[in-house]
Amino acid sequence: MSLARMLKVLRKDFALGPRSPVFLYMIILPFALTALFQFAFGSLFTPQPRLGIVDEGTSAITAAIREMDGIELTVLEDAEELRTQVEANDLDAGLILSAGFDEAVRDGEQPPLQFYIGGESYASNRIILTVTALDVIRDLEGSEAPVEVEVVSFGEAGLPINLRLVPIIVFYALAMAGIFVPGSSLVEEKEQGTLMALLVTPVKASEVLVSKWAFGVVLATVMSGVTLALNGALGPRPLDVLVVLVVGAVLVATLGLLIGVVAKDSTMLFALIKGTGVLMFAPAIFYLFPDWPQWIAKLFPLYWVIEPIWRVSVMGGAISEVWFELGVALAISAVMLPLIVWLARRMQAQMAAQ
Repeated sequence: MSLARMLKVLRKDFALGPRSPVFLYMIILPFALTALFQFAFGSLFTPQPRLGIVDEGTSAITAAIREMDGIELTVLEDAEELRTQVEANDLDAGLILSAGFDEAVRDGEQPPLQFYIGGESYASNRIILTVTALDVIRDLEGSEAPVEVEVVSFGEAGLPINLRLVPIIVFYALAMAGIFVPGSSLVEEKEQGTLMALLVTPVKASEVLVSKWAFGVVLATVMSGVTLALNGALGPRPLDVLVVLVVGAVLVATLGLLIGVVAKDSTMLFALIKGTGVLMFAPAIFYLFPDWPQWIAKLFPLYWVIEPIWRVSVMGGAISEVWFELGVALAISAVMLPLIVWLARRMQAQMAAQ
């Protein structure tokens, strides 16, 4: 095989790829899914308490709440504007601190405190903001709480729904870039006759297939990395994440090459992808439902790339923790190679006969 010829075919695919609707869909999909899942579902299931404050002096309460994690603070200048935003459910609660409020509390006085609650706010947010306000005022007064609360957690802390959606979004990025794009590119060349035209030149069928495979590996690595970045899930070890993504791209690109060799036309290509879609997508569902028996997910090939991505990027693990899964993914890819070679020879013989 000639490296120069393979690079020429690869450059041709990158040059002509943006003209394909499939290629453009592959680029748009991660952004669209991120907007749908993270902004819609993420904000729906994990709302942050929204507190507005009108500070007529320079209260230490405002500074203390500003430093707290998990509370979205908005400082307003006008009390009427604060009330309007609470009534419109733009804020869950509103707090008005009069001038000299801190000094009055420290002197043992009982200054008036206006605290608005939004009628459409979540009950959990109301409780959080009310308790937070009382605790901050108590700290300002210098008194101790009447009781000491000890929080005991049973089991592992649950992950937010927006993080559990990451495997689904990454799966679609891998599937579109690594399976669908190189597979459809190969099938399109069969239908248009450009593959036959290539094979009558010094370019060999093996060189074309390797170029298509490399096309899928590069696209799958880049698009899955972009997807993780969009969802803030690159983890603390970017180099480890990159290695995991490359291994995952190798597996999905090999699957895409296999489907592209088998499919005779676009109709058959879509039928194969639809028929195997459930088997490929199934592992991602188990991350939404961690109580399901996780051993079932291991029966599906793409589990062995989704799991390392999950543990290294989302959970922040090291690549040494997922070497077995990566080895299985590479082994699956290696097992498919003889089948791809045999099918490619049969495809070339059929094209020569035609």
